[in-house]
Amino acid sequence: MAFSISVETLVQSVIVEDPLYKDEGLCVLGIFGKSAMQTGVLKESLINTLADKHIFSLFGGLEEKNSENGSLIQAVYSQENRVLYLVLTSVYDNRQLLRACESLSMEVGHSDAQDIWKGMDKQHCLHLLYLFSLCHVLILVQPNCAFDVTYDRLFRALDALRQKVLPLIRAAIKDTQVSKEWKLNCRPCPPRLLFVFQMNGALKVPTGTDSAGTSDKPKKHSPRRRLQHALEDQIYRIFRKSRVLTNQSSNCLFSVPANQAFVYVVPGPDEDPLGALLGHLRSSCALREQDSNSSLTGPRRYQQIRRSARQPHTSVDYSGVSGQLVDCSLKEFLWQHIDLVLTKKGFDDSVGRNPQPSHFELPTYAKWVQVACKLHQVLIHNTEEDSADFALKVQGQLKVLEGFLDADAKFSENRCQKALPLAHSAYQSNLPHNYTTTVHKNQLALALRVYSQHARGVAFQRYALQLHEDCYKFWSNGHQLCEERSLTDQHCVHKFHLLPQPGEKPDMDHNPPVLHHNSRGRSTSSCNCGRKQAPREDPFDVKSANYDFFLMVEDKCCVKLERVDFPVFQPSTPDPAPAPASASASASACQDAPRPGSDSSAPSEGEKLKDPTPATAVSGSVVNSHTPGDCTGLSLALSLGQSTDSLGAYGEADGSDAQVSNKRPSLVDRQPSTVEYLPGMLHTGCPKGLLPKFSSWSLVKLGPAKSYNCHTGLEQPGFLPGSSFLLPWDLVIRSRSSEEDTGLAEPLDGGGSSWPAPNKSLVGKRGSTGGLGRGRRRDDVARAFVGFEYEDSRGRRFLSSGPDKIVKVLGPGGAKEPATRVLNTDMPLYVPSPAQGRGLKPHYAQLMRLFIVVPDAPLEITLNPQVQPGAPPCPVFHPERTELVLPSDGLWVLRFPYSYMTERGPCYPPKENQPLSAYKVLRGILRAATVSPPPPPPQLLNC
Repeated sequence: MAFSISVETLVQSVIVEDPLYKDEGLCVLGIFGKSAMQTGVLKESLINTLADKHIFSLFGGLEEKNSENGSLIQAVYSQENRVLYLVLTSVYDNRQLLRACESLSMEVGHSDAQDIWKGMDKQHCLHLLYLFSLCHVLILVQPNCAFDVTYDRLFRALDALRQKVLPLIRAAIKDTQVSKEWKLNCRPCPPRLLFVFQMNGALKVPTGTDSAGTSDKPKKHSPRRRLQHALEDQIYRIFRKSRVLTNQSSNCLFSVPANQAFVYVVPGPDEDPLGALLGHLRSSCALREQDSNSSLTGPRRYQQIRRSARQPHTSVDYSGVSGQLVDCSLKEFLWQHIDLVLTKKGFDDSVGRNPQPSHFELPTYAKWVQVACKLHQVLIHNTEEDSADFALKVQGQLKVLEGFLDADAKFSENRCQKALPLAHSAYQSNLPHNYTTTVHKNQLALALRVYSQHARGVAFQRYALQLHEDCYKFWSNGHQLCEERSLTDQHCVHKFHLLPQPGEKPDMDHNPPVLHHNSRGRSTSSCNCGRKQAPREDPFDVKSANYDFFLMVEDKCCVKLERVDFPVFQPSTPDPAPAPASASASASACQDAPRPGSDSSAPSEGEKLKDPTPATAVSGSVVNSHTPGDCTGLSLALSLGQSTDSLGAYGEADGSDAQVSNKRPSLVDRQPSTVEYLPGMLHTGCPKGLLPKFSSWSLVKLGPAKSYNCHTGLEQPGFLPGSSFLLPWDLVIRSRSSEEDTGLAEPLDGGGSSWPAPNKSLVGKRGSTGGLGRGRRRDDVARAFVGFEYEDSRGRRFLSSGPDKIVKVLGPGGAKEPATRVLNTDMPLYVPSPAQGRGLKPHYAQLMRLFIVVPDAPLEITLNPQVQPGAPPCPVFHPERTELVLPSDGLWVLRFPYSYMTERGPCYPPKENQPLSAYKVLRGILRAATVSPPPPPPQLLNC
């Protein structure tokens, strides 16, 4: 075979041997090491020299395109010499290293590149173990004349790996036709390792003279021979010190001869390359002449050819100092070891007092290929199913190589392991027993900073991930605080827990515990009507905030009061589902149209909330339609069906508007859904036709209008002194005949925006016009009372006479400021509490109730509350019924929600740096209109 093939192709192909060589033994010679970027690479030139054939090109090198993981074993078989050459190329060869670097992407990080190189090193070790398990002689090639001490660590790694995989190799080759010693030791003999170095220019010495030229005594050895002896001593001492070599060669990975040279230094290129070529030509011609003169035939001629082929035929230069030994050639150096194998003498490399003979076997080519195929499947490439299990186990044993091969990775591992306890201590410093995710992330960032100050190397990222996992385990193992926030934006103080199911009791011993949320925040709140106060826990859901607490206090106070029941969801299926949030977000406002059928649940006085006459909707407001005709005491404007709003301009309604408004509502408006309910509260962004399962609003009647005494104010607990007086609201009730007031219409509060009819004068006090003086005879004034009540978390309450003013009455007579200001402006939902605590955090009072005293007069006071608890795009919240008409003669209390919540989450109270002006109750919450008395019954005339 005058060409090289891969060892995988060799063990899988069938090579027909010459019958003359079939039964003879085979010497296996392995070559590995390093090569530089130069022509005439030492590895390839060795094969060309030993085989006396031009097998490898001096410029191309080995073909490594099909190599896996950067390693490849090429095979050259010389049948005449009975020597099989195995050449290993890997990333330690510069050409292969360049290919590996080109294959790496530019985006590969340092740690990923380190893993790739580590994988290549492991595969290189497996290929070396393959050579050490099959070869008799091994040659380590070095492109310079200095020994690389990293081979000491590499050989120790190989020895440790071989001891680990020895049982696997035994099981793999147990069925081969080799001797028991081979099966037991998994190699034909302890291989002998030889070293070949290449001379560099710095060590060249002129031939025949001494380096200094001053010594008269001739040297016995040439400088190259002295260098070889020095390298032998150095290598032997290093390997003996690290116990790679011991007295018993059978226990070692390899052996070196005790009485033979095992280091050879190849001289540099000759000064006369033409002369060197002529010398090789003369030696070749001399061999051919001897072959032609031989007259032997048959087996004797074959033996003579083999002997002549093994004998070195090189020209020996005897010129030099007299008495100096002549240096041998590379072929002579190698054949003295190969002859020991082919003559079956073996290697006796054990030393000491009682050296043990090592086993030796010279296999035939067929037996060797059989073992080589099995080992190739186990160690390098698995092609058979029966050896797949062995190959996986061998790959699992490669961890022994990590500590030997990669010193940088080992240093990084040790450094990062020392940095981890420091990072753990930094994470756990100043930590409460239970803490939130924010605290966990802050402490983790601190731990990573400490870790990055001490950790180095390729293991940095891996141990940083381990630090993440360790800190998370510490946090989640009994230190994780419940992440639920109350509706007042306070965290639950319990550690991570589960909520009890309906009917289930709290259980602290459960893992995780079953508990209700608790922020340890307590406040004092009043009931729906305000006559009783009770402490309450910080709510975590809108039902407990706006419904459960007031329902509990209601049983002790206002359960017997008349009330207006707002419509809620009535399920028609046993398991109704909440409406999806996406549908709620994309829907339009639902406040303009009143909920039909909502009046059916109002008892007693609530029945009066139904309009006694049909209502006409004009421009989004409700205008009461009255029966036209001759109505005594009503103006022409009122008799034509017009109504006057006490807070703004007049509402107008004509016949066309009435016809449009009296159309039957659609089916969606008339029938709310009985399958899906609204998960949050009703606001302008929720879809039509959906109702919540409970109402967050309350409207109750404390009693008749006379139950409020304007001289004493509201006699309820919690009010600050002098702040419990409602604001008066004077409303004008017209009593003139329609004939005198034709075309005249004025606001009910007697404002200055009214104009008298032409040629008409209104006589007032001191001749003035349009006032409420004593000279006004035919107009009656009805006085209503309004009060916006604020309450803080400590139960302190007060009424407000403006967005930034508290009602303060110190003497008898009640409040003097009119209610027009509070009705014509947006009232704040939160105001600073007048009784601030000692802490730095400000306390806010929230608008909780609206008191309305409706006098016993022909008036209709319409209630339409709209609350915006945040800056846009926060929606506007309103009750389930809008445009509520309050019956006359009553003291009504509208209780606002304690918390506001949409389908996407709660609307938290304002913080210190947020402006309070964004949280407001929109103007227009109350409007007043005159009600015409019913027409008298027709009189029967007696005929």
